[in-house]
Amino acid sequence: MSNITLPGDPPGGRRAAAVWGIGVSVYFVAVIFRTSLGVAGLDAADRFDVNASALSTFSILQLLVYAGMQIPVGLLVDRLGTKKVLAIGVVLFTAGQLGFAFSPTYGTALASRALLGCGDAMTFISVLRLGTRWFPARRGPLVAQLAGLAGMAGNLVSTLLLARLLHGIGWTAAFAGSALAGVVVLVLLLLFLKDHPEGHEPQPFPHRGAAYVRRQIAESWREPGTRLGLWVHFTTQFPAMVFLLLWGMPFLVEAQGLSRATAGELLTLVVLSNMAVGLVYGQVVARHHGARLPLALGTVGATALLWAATLAYPGEHAPMWLLVVLCTVLGACGPASMLGFDFARPANPPERQGTASGITNMGGFVASMSTLFAVGVLLDATGDDYRIAFSSVFALQALGVSQILRLRSRAARRERERLVASRVSSVHVPA
Repeated sequence: MSNITLPGDPPGGRRAAAVWGIGVSVYFVAVIFRTSLGVAGLDAADRFDVNASALSTFSILQLLVYAGMQIPVGLLVDRLGTKKVLAIGVVLFTAGQLGFAFSPTYGTALASRALLGCGDAMTFISVLRLGTRWFPARRGPLVAQLAGLAGMAGNLVSTLLLARLLHGIGWTAAFAGSALAGVVVLVLLLLFLKDHPEGHEPQPFPHRGAAYVRRQIAESWREPGTRLGLWVHFTTQFPAMVFLLLWGMPFLVEAQGLSRATAGELLTLVVLSNMAVGLVYGQVVARHHGARLPLALGTVGATALLWAATLAYPGEHAPMWLLVVLCTVLGACGPASMLGFDFARPANPPERQGTASGITNMGGFVASMSTLFAVGVLLDATGDDYRIAFSSVFALQALGVSQILRLRSRAARRERERLVASRVSSVHVPA
């Protein structure tokens, strides 16, 4: 399947790469803003004088908004196109980052993170849609992984550059200065981005209010591949997301006794591992479509094993080699979560790609939000016992794996039926 070019496929090429690159730059900046709290968590606790539960509320609210926006954003992308939705997203997440810079109280800071989450929610689905409009279908897995790679590059910038700015020039200057990146990508987007190449305009599709919305969601959800994609995303993404977004730095500093500098290096290792594994997973899946599920389940198993070894280590602190291996394996979680879109994409026609991607993308963020909340509550309830708090990871992994195993046969059968139907229709297309 991965080597088939479907009728009407866009040609790709340099122009496609340039236009798609503008969309990816928007996502890159959104991830910098999204993950900026991960390096500022301890500073935020001091600035707003809050405990672990209140600190986790920053990320929980941001992810709650993000997850809740996924289906509406998917519908908007299907209806309005990529450029308009991305432009709205840039304005919102830039305003959120700027507001966070000047927030004098915990309440205004929460509102700013919610606004940031709303804008952030509009980026990734739009970039996925842009890729399907500008590149051939056979390039889909690699293009999606490369988009995820750009996101992790944004995480790397946040971990390395923003952390130094924060401790060098202070809270307000660091966050306000970073907001300028949003202005830059907005200008590029408005000037140069196009929804699709010439000659590849999508077929007109009727939009009829609430009936259209219900139909898009229902038909997308009815496909087993969409639901399997959601659960793959749910099960694979959240361990690394929780670690990078908020709790990795406190865990490494307070529970493992590391300096902030060393902890920052381990967070950077997660990001670098993610980027390397993303390239490998994208190439493997592009050539061997059947590798999707083994890669996803293998990543879940390895993550669970390393977390169990770290949390159950008999000493007061886990040895550095074990923390290094843990962070390296956590780096595979992001690329594995991208495999969820490789189940949803072939299960839905072009006019439902945004909606199906939105449903899939909800999975990991719902899991991340749940785990962020659980870890914060358990830390407060147990007197900062990170071993108990991080054990909540295993419960969500078990839930996700059970759903993946339940849906995999139906999704595979439906995908084979679609492939056969597309081959038959392409053979009978009149010359």
